[in-house]
Amino acid sequence: MSAPVSRIPIYDTLNRIPGGLMIVPLILGSIVGTLAPSALEIGSFTTALFKDGAMAFMGLVIFATGMQITPRNAGPIVGTASVILLTKSLIPGVLIAVLGLTTGMHGLFGISILAMLAAMDNSNGGIWLAFTGRYGDQRDRGAYIASAINDGPFFTLILIGASGLADIPLEVFMAAIIPLLLGILVGNLDPKWTEVLRPVPEMVIPFFSFGLGTGINLTDVLHGGITGLALGLIVAPFTGGLVYLGYRYLLKRGPRSGIGFAAGTTAGNSIATPAIAAAADPSLQSYVGVATTQVAACVLVSALMAPAIASWLLKRNGELRSPEETRKEVAEIGDASNLVRSEAIMK
Repeated sequence: MSAPVSRIPIYDTLNRIPGGLMIVPLILGSIVGTLAPSALEIGSFTTALFKDGAMAFMGLVIFATGMQITPRNAGPIVGTASVILLTKSLIPGVLIAVLGLTTGMHGLFGISILAMLAAMDNSNGGIWLAFTGRYGDQRDRGAYIASAINDGPFFTLILIGASGLADIPLEVFMAAIIPLLLGILVGNLDPKWTEVLRPVPEMVIPFFSFGLGTGINLTDVLHGGITGLALGLIVAPFTGGLVYLGYRYLLKRGPRSGIGFAAGTTAGNSIATPAIAAAADPSLQSYVGVATTQVAACVLVSALMAPAIASWLLKRNGELRSPEETRKEVAEIGDASNLVRSEAIMK
């Protein structure tokens, strides 16, 4: 039976754009959320699917990811997450803190140290899940736990010395990883469920990407101005490049190391980090307004740039496909070779 022919090849067109299944819905969501937010508030299934469903879809992806984690591959997942935390959070954070000792909290070129830390020492877990759900394997998807740790003001508060608010409440951390833990449990008890939910990440990527986009107000991005744009243009290649180096030289991922660039993002809730930091240290209050708009711009710019850079590098290395697609291609080549061999024997 032949495959159905698309009258308008939407899926294939999005697939031809690096990271298109994630980036295009993200842009569309931000446009709708900015220009017509009330359209997403009419209730029922419309609101549930296109606005409120982002967190639920992400939870489902995390649950399905947990099902791929077995005692055999748990070590590589923890190792991958540790490298991401080292290269995306600790190294950039320490470098910015050292810069702050030289320049003071004013920073450089109108970008304060507070804004730099809030933008650089965390990562957008949704973007990471979307990208690795399409192009990564269980090690990459399982490394989402790095985002569960660095998502928020934790590292920023530690690095600027605001120890009064430097602890992550245990229930917040547990809420982020419980779906992963349950997925691990169910997947190891009944591997059949692992196979049933294996396609989940790719299926739900466009939906939760659109939902994430609705939370990005383009007005805030514009208010961030040139400095916010510049911050976003720095975050994606700089922090993503550090994770890439970790993938290449510490994890030895070879031509697939480009996946590391997908971590070069800024988490959406980091927009609140400047205000949280100022609550801990009132001397930072004068930086909050500008830093908040700069970080808001950085969230959108890095969300677009990081997966685009990662996709470009994977494509350049001939690896812009999922591991499952690679295994299928190898199997098909093997089947073709066996067919040729059988025909030769018959002759």
